[in-house]
Amino acid sequence: MSDPLPLTVIAEETPSGSVSRAAFHPTLYNIDTPSSQNAEEDHHASNVQGHHHEHPVHSPPPPVSPKLGQTRARSGSSVSRVDVEFFDPEGVQALRRTMTKEAKDSDRPSVASSSSDRTLKDEPFDFEKTIRHFVRRREEAQITQRSIGVGFQNLRVVGLGASASYQPTLGSVLNPLGVLETVQNIRHPALRDILSGFEGVVRPGEMILVLGRPGSGCSTLLKTLANQRQEFHAVEGDVHYDSLSPQDIHDHFRGDVQYCPEDDVHFPTLTVEQTLKFAVTTRTPRDRVEASREQFQDEVVKVLTTIFGLRHTLNTPVGDAAIRGVSGGEKKRVSIAEAMATRSCVGAWDNSTRGLDSSTALEFVKALRIATDVFHATTIVSIYQAGESLYKHFDKVCVVYEGRMAYFGAADKARQHFIDMGYEPANRQTTADFLVAVTDPNGRIPRAGVISQPRTAAEFADYFLKSEAGKENRADLDSYLEEFVGKPSVASAYMTSARAEFAKGSGKKNPYMLTIPQQVRAVMKRRVQIIRGNLLATGLQVFSFIFQSLIMGSVFLNMPQNTANFFSRGGILFFALLFSALTSMAEIPALYSQRPIVLRHERAALYHPFIEALALTLVDVPLTFLTTIVFSIILYFMTGLQRTASQFFVFILFLFTMSVTMKAWFRAIAAAFKSEAAAQSVAGIAILALAIYTGFTIPKPSMIGALRWITYINPLRYGFEAMITNEFRTLKGECSSLVPRGPGYENITLANQVCTTVGSVTGQPFVDGNRFAGISYGFYWSKTWMNFGIVIAFGVGFLTFLLLFTEFNTSSAVESSVMLFKRGTGPNNSSNANDEEALNEKDSKGLIISDEDEKLQKEDTVSVPAMNDIFTWQHVRYTVPIAGQDDRLLLSDVSGYVAPGKLTALMGESGAGKTTLLNVLAQRVSTGVVTGDRFVNGQALPADFQSQSGYCQQMDTHVPTATVREALLFSAKLRQPKSVPLAEKEAYVEKCLKMCGLEKYANASVGSLGIEYRKRTTIAVELAAKPKLLLFLDEPTSGLDSQSAWAIMSFLRSLADNGQAILCTIHQPSAELFQVFDRLLLLQKGGRTAYFGDVGRNATTLINYFEKNGARPCLDDENPAEYMLDVIGAGATATSKQDWYQLWQSSRESKDTQRQIEAIHAEGRNRPAVAASIHTEFATPWAYQVVELFKRDAEAHWRNPTYLMAKLILNVVGGLFIGFTFFKAKHSIQGTQNKLFAIFMATILSVPLSNQIQVLFIQMRNVYEIRERPSRMYSWTALVTSQVLIELPWNILGSTLLFLTWFWTVGFESSRGGYTYLMMGIAFPLYYTTIAQAVAAMAPSAEIAALLFSFLFSFVVTFNGVLQPFAQLGWWRWMYRLSPYTYLIEGLLGQAIGGQQVSCSPVEYVSITPPSGLTCGEYMNPYISFAGGYLTNADATSACQFCSIRTTDQFLNSAFNIFYNHHWRNFGFMMAFFVFNFSCIYLLTYIFRIRKGSILPSFKRRAAKK
Repeated sequence: MSDPLPLTVIAEETPSGSVSRAAFHPTLYNIDTPSSQNAEEDHHASNVQGHHHEHPVHSPPPPVSPKLGQTRARSGSSVSRVDVEFFDPEGVQALRRTMTKEAKDSDRPSVASSSSDRTLKDEPFDFEKTIRHFVRRREEAQITQRSIGVGFQNLRVVGLGASASYQPTLGSVLNPLGVLETVQNIRHPALRDILSGFEGVVRPGEMILVLGRPGSGCSTLLKTLANQRQEFHAVEGDVHYDSLSPQDIHDHFRGDVQYCPEDDVHFPTLTVEQTLKFAVTTRTPRDRVEASREQFQDEVVKVLTTIFGLRHTLNTPVGDAAIRGVSGGEKKRVSIAEAMATRSCVGAWDNSTRGLDSSTALEFVKALRIATDVFHATTIVSIYQAGESLYKHFDKVCVVYEGRMAYFGAADKARQHFIDMGYEPANRQTTADFLVAVTDPNGRIPRAGVISQPRTAAEFADYFLKSEAGKENRADLDSYLEEFVGKPSVASAYMTSARAEFAKGSGKKNPYMLTIPQQVRAVMKRRVQIIRGNLLATGLQVFSFIFQSLIMGSVFLNMPQNTANFFSRGGILFFALLFSALTSMAEIPALYSQRPIVLRHERAALYHPFIEALALTLVDVPLTFLTTIVFSIILYFMTGLQRTASQFFVFILFLFTMSVTMKAWFRAIAAAFKSEAAAQSVAGIAILALAIYTGFTIPKPSMIGALRWITYINPLRYGFEAMITNEFRTLKGECSSLVPRGPGYENITLANQVCTTVGSVTGQPFVDGNRFAGISYGFYWSKTWMNFGIVIAFGVGFLTFLLLFTEFNTSSAVESSVMLFKRGTGPNNSSNANDEEALNEKDSKGLIISDEDEKLQKEDTVSVPAMNDIFTWQHVRYTVPIAGQDDRLLLSDVSGYVAPGKLTALMGESGAGKTTLLNVLAQRVSTGVVTGDRFVNGQALPADFQSQSGYCQQMDTHVPTATVREALLFSAKLRQPKSVPLAEKEAYVEKCLKMCGLEKYANASVGSLGIEYRKRTTIAVELAAKPKLLLFLDEPTSGLDSQSAWAIMSFLRSLADNGQAILCTIHQPSAELFQVFDRLLLLQKGGRTAYFGDVGRNATTLINYFEKNGARPCLDDENPAEYMLDVIGAGATATSKQDWYQLWQSSRESKDTQRQIEAIHAEGRNRPAVAASIHTEFATPWAYQVVELFKRDAEAHWRNPTYLMAKLILNVVGGLFIGFTFFKAKHSIQGTQNKLFAIFMATILSVPLSNQIQVLFIQMRNVYEIRERPSRMYSWTALVTSQVLIELPWNILGSTLLFLTWFWTVGFESSRGGYTYLMMGIAFPLYYTTIAQAVAAMAPSAEIAALLFSFLFSFVVTFNGVLQPFAQLGWWRWMYRLSPYTYLIEGLLGQAIGGQQVSCSPVEYVSITPPSGLTCGEYMNPYISFAGGYLTNADATSACQFCSIRTTDQFLNSAFNIFYNHHWRNFGFMMAFFVFNFSCIYLLTYIFRIRKGSILPSFKRRAAKK
C-alpha cells in the first residue's frame, strides 16, 4: 500500500520551514497552548520536532507550561507522517465541518473563527486553526496542560530464574524430597538478570521501536518503562518521568502511563461505543469548558472513532474467540482508541501486531503514528517481523540482545551503526529484520574483511556505548535529565495540571479521577450493558430456575397436610435453598475470564477493582430478586406449602437474602484465589459442608460434637431454620401413622392411640409443626428474626471479603514460561556452557542452534526418502452451500503442480482461499462440492493419499505433556506400516529430530516449548510418518519473529533441496524469506489465480510478469511479496485497474503452465501408477492403536498431577468429611436415616469428579479432531476405548480411597463391606466415568458438558427416592425406575444396613396408654404382629414405650421401597447402565463428532423440496 502524502493538517509550515508535530489536535475541548502566544511562536520558530509540548486533556494529557520553551529536535527527521484521514476520510471531513461550525457559531467576532470559516470554503481545512478557539477558552479558564517523557539510566531488571525445569508427575508431587526442594526454592529463589545496562530517553511526540529476539527482554523493557514492575524480583537504576518518580506515578498518576499487552482484552459483549465511552467516562476531567460530562464523552468518542475508522462498528460487539465481533484489525484500533480515551501520556504496546498480516499491521502502526502526532504522546512499541513500511514510521529504535542494549537512538541511523560494526544485511533484508538478525549468531552476516566484530551481547553493549550513536544517546539523556529531572517547578506544574482534572472529593492520595460514587455509577452502567449484550446467559439461568421449579413442583405436587409429608416439606425447602446457592457457583469461570480486564483497568487508573465487585453485586440484586419471585411462586403454590401471605413473603425474603449472601460467598472464593482450579476445589468442598450441615440431611441433635461448630458458621443453616419454622409454625399435620390401628382396633378411642411422628402428644390426632421442628431439628420460630440478622451479617461479611480480595488480589495465575524436561533427562547440551554466545535463555523458550547442530541438521536431511512423483491439479473449483443464499464459489479454476525438490509458495491476501486450496488438495474438506482433477504422475491419487502426504497445520496442536521424541515416535508407530520394524521407526525418529534441530530438546514436553520449537515439532511429527508424495504446510511462520521464521524456512529449503515436494501458504513474507521459494501460486479474492510460475532470482521473473502486464514498476528497495499484493489490489481499501485473473487466463505463462501439466501427465502415464502402501483405512491394526493410545493417555495422566491429585483429594476429603459427619451412626431411626444420607451424599461427589473427567476427554478429542483424524492416524473407536480404559483405574482407585475413609467412620458393619465395596468402589466409578464421557461426547466444549451433566444429574438425584420417598412420588415413579442411583442407593443401603435391629433413641419412643385391664403387651401384640415395632415394657399397664420400627427392613421397605434381597439385582442393573453408557459414548461420538451431514438429512431434504 503506497503511503499517503503528508498533509498540512498534521504539520503546519513554520517560519523556519521545519515541521511541527505537536500542534495538531482533533478535539473539541481542552486543547491548550502556551500561556503566552509569543512563547508558542518562538517555540515553533525553533526546531520543534520532539519536545514536551501541549497535550489535549481529553486525549493524552498535555504538557505543563514550564516545559514549553525547552525543546529538542527529534532524532528521526525522516519519519513518515500519516494523514489523519487514513482510516475514515469521510468521517474526518464531516467532523471538520462540525468543529469549524461550532467554533464559528460560539465566537463569531474572533479572528480564529473567521479564518476557520474561510478555511471551510476556500482552502484545505486545518485542525490547528480551528482548535485554537477552544484553546483560548481553556486559557481563560486557567487550565494548564501536560505531557511527560521517560528517561532511564543504569537500568537493571532482576527476575526469577528457572528452578523447576522438570515436568511434574504424580510421583514427583508425592515424593517427600520434592517438597523439601520446593521449600528450598521458595526460600532461596534462583535469580537472573533480564535486563542490564540500559539508558536512554523517549520524549513526547516520539515513537520508539523495541526490537529483539523472543526472550531477549523486549516485553520486560516495555513493562518497566510503563511502570509495570509487579512481576519482577527487583528493578534497579533510575527511571524518571520528568521530575516524577515511578512511585509518584504509581500512587498518584498511574493513568498517565500505560502498558498495553499484545492481546486485545475487552468485555466481548460490549459494543465498540460502550467500550470507548466507559474509558472516557472514567477519565473525564473536572473542568471541561462549558461542556457537560455527557457532551464531553460523546464528543471524544466521536473524535476517536472517526480518526480510527471505527464509526461503522459503533454498535458492533467487540467479540472474542466465542462471540462474533469486530475484525482483528478493528479490535487493535479499539485498543488504541481506548488507550487514547483514557488520555495516557506514555503508551507501551507489546507485540500488538501478533497474528496480523502485514497490511493490518501497517494500519496499526499508522494509527499509533496518528495518535502520537495528534495527542503528542510518548509511544514505545515492540513488533516481530516489522516491514520497512512499518519501520519508517518510528523516530527511534532500541535493539535488545539477550538483556543488553545493543543500540538506542535514531531509527534512520541504526542500520549504518551495525554495518559500521562489521555486519551486512542480506539481499532486500528490511532494516528491522537486519537489526534483529545481528543479535543471532546464526542469522548475521559478517562483512568481508572485518574480523574484529563484537560477537556476544556484552561486546555489542560495550561497542554501542563507545560509538558515536552511544555518545549521542548519552548526550540526549543528559540534556533531558538537565532540563526536566529534579525540577520542583516542573513536578509542581505537572501535579497541578493533573489534580485540576480530578473530581472534587476524589481524594489527593489516589490515581483515580472520579469519586467512589461516580466510579460505582459508571461501572454499574457497564455491568448492565454487559448483561444486555449477553441476554442468552441470563435467559438460560432464568430458564433453569423455572424448569427446576416446575419439575420439583410436580414431584411434590400439592402435598397433603399430614405427617407423612413432614419429611417431604423439609426436602422441598432444603432443595429451594440449596439450588439457589448452587447456581452461584457457576459464576466462578466468568469471574476469572474478566479478571485480566479489571486488572488492566486498575493499572490504567480507571476505577478501583472493588468497584467492579460492588457493581456486579448491586446490578445482580434486582435480577436475583425477579428470579427468586418467579421460582418461589411456581414452587410454593405447586407444592402446597402454607398459603398465608405472611409465610409466603417470609419464604421469599429468606430465599432472596440467602441467594444474595451465597453469591457473595462464591464470588469471594473466586476473588481469594489466583487460579480457577483452586477456587473450584474449595467451592466444591464448601458445597459439601454447606449441604450436610444445613440441618436437613443430619439434624443438629444427631451431629457429633467435634463437627457441630460447622453449623454455627453455615449461613444456609440459619436460613433453613427460618424457612422450616416458618412453614411448620401454623401446620397441624393430621397423623398418618396412628398406633395401634387396623384389624382388631376398630372401636378404640384416641385416648388409647398415639401418633408415631416425632413431636406427637397422646390424645391428639395431629402433630403440632412447631413441636416437630423443635424436637426433630432443634429449630424454633422465635429465633427467626435473629436468624435473619445473622444471615444479613454473613452477607455483609462475605461482601466485605469479596471487596477486599477483589481490591488487593487482582493478579491471576500465569503460565510458566520455563521449558520442562521429562524426569531423569534434560537438555542434551553438547556445547560449552561457558561460551556466552551459545548460552541460551532457556526460560524464554528461545532457540539457539550451534554451528555443529546446523551441520548435523544438513547432513541428516539427506536421509529424506527420495521422491520422483509429481502432484498436479487442474481446473479445481470448490463451492460451498450457504443456507438461504446461492452457493459460494471459494476456488475458481485453479491449476498447478508441485515437483519434488521444489518449494512452492501459496500466497494471497486474507480471505483469498489459501488454506481452502491447501485443504482441498490435501483431501481435508468434508462439505461443499469439489470439481476438477488431482493427479499423481497424471494418474488417480492412491487410496492412501492422506497417509502418503504430510500436513502441518497453522495451529500447533499436540498433547502438551508428551515429549518431542514421544510425539514423533507416536506418529511413526501409527502412520508407518506395521511391517516396518520398531527399531527402524525409532532410528528414523532420531534422524527426524536431528533434521529438525530438535535433538537437544527431544525430552522436553511439547506444551512447554517456545513457538518456533513447536512449529519444528509439528513439521517433525509429519516427517516421522515418512510422507512419500509431498508435504503441505499452512502458515509455518505465523507468529514467529523474523529470525525464527528464517530458521524454519531455511529448514524447509534444505528438505526441498533433498528431494521433498513442499507446498506452503505464507503471510506476506519479508523479501529475504520470499527468495527461499522456487515457485509461487498467487490467489486473488474468490480463489482466482493471479499468477503461477517460477519466482526467479531476486524475484525478477515474477516482477517482469507484472510489469509487462501494466503494473507499476517495483522499486529497488521494495519487498516483491508486498509489491505483487499491492498491484493485484489486495487489502480492504486497495483496488487494481487490471483484472489480473483474466490477464492470467489469457497470458502465455498460463498456457505454458497447462502444457507443462499435460507433459507431466503424459510422462507419468507411461509409468506404473503410485501404489497404495496401505490397503486398509489405517496403517496399523485396531488393537495396536488402542495399546499405543492407552500408553500415551497413561503418560499424559501421570504427568498431570494437578488432575490426579484433585481427583484423589476430593475422594479422600469427601470421604472423611461425610464419614466424620455421620460418625458411628447409631441403630436408631434417625441413625438409620443418617446412614441413608451418608450414602446419598457420597454419591453426590460424582458431580465434581465427572466435570474433571470431561475436561481431559474433550482436550484429547480436540487433538484427534484437529490433527490426527485428517492424517488417518488411528480409528476414533480406538481413541474412545483408550479414553475410557485409562480413566477407569484412576477412578476406581479414587472410589477405593473414598470407601476406605467413609465406610468404617460412618459405622457400617465390616461383614457387609465386601458387597458395599463392589458397589461403591467398582460399580459407582464405572457408572459415573462412562456417563460423564457419554455427555462429553455430545458436547462441543467442557463448559457445555458441565451444564448438560448438571442438568441430567438433577434428574438422577431428584428421582432416586431419597429427597422424595418412593411412596410420595406419584406420577413420577417411572422416572424413579429409570434413575441409575435408585439401584446404586438401594444396593448400598440394603446391603449395608438391611436385616438389622433398630433401637429407638429416647425421643423416638411414643407413649401409649392401653385400655384399662390390658397390659401393654396384650394391647399391642396384634398390631406388632402385622405392622412391626417393639415395646420396652410389655408388662406395664400404662405409658407403654413403643418403638414403631423393629428392623431396618421395615423402615427401608415402607418409606424408601428399599429391599435387602435386591442387592444382586441392583448390581446387575448398575452393570447394565455401565454397558449402556459405554455404548452411548461410541454412539454419541459418532452422531455428534464423526458422522458427516445432518442428523436428520431426510427431513432437511423434504424441507428443501417444499
